[in-house]
Amino acid sequence: MRNEHCLIVHAAGRQLDLLRGEASRIAKEKQINWWTDRADVGTRFCFEDVNAKETFALTCDNFGIRCGDG
Repeated sequence: MRNEHCLIVHAAGRQLDLLRGEASRIAKEKQINWWTDRADVGTRFCFEDVNAKETFALTCDNFGIRCGDG
């Protein structure tokens, strides 16, 4: 079973597209995989590395987009 480090992001439309691009960039830098899933409220962004998750959380904060552990 692989490790999953996930955040639930509350964004839609262009903001969500922007975050997908950022998640891809972060994962590529760290040479890991990432993916998204639907959540009850928002979108779940998952990474194979906890440091990538933390970097992504900072990115969300910098863009003023709410996110939380998921």
